[in-house]
Amino acid sequence: MASDKDQRQTVTLGFQGGAGLSLRLTQKEAGKLLEQLADGGWHETQDASGPVRIDLSQVVFVRAESEEHRVGFGG
Repeated sequence: MASDKDQRQTVTLGFQGGAGLSLRLTQKEAGKLLEQLADGGWHETQDASGPVRIDLSQVVFVRAESEEHRVGFGG
């Protein structure tokens, strides 16, 4: 069983001009990204598919979704 820090969440970045990028990040990687967002510049993170470099000065919004968000029936 994976620890909470190893579980991935979907983080969507919106960029100037309307483009968007959805990433699957660990809580640790998501935290690093959010901490560096205010400073702008380039940031490298580790997505589930591999490394991603992002120009944070171009990001206009961030949306994070937890694993608990599910669609369907049941409890």
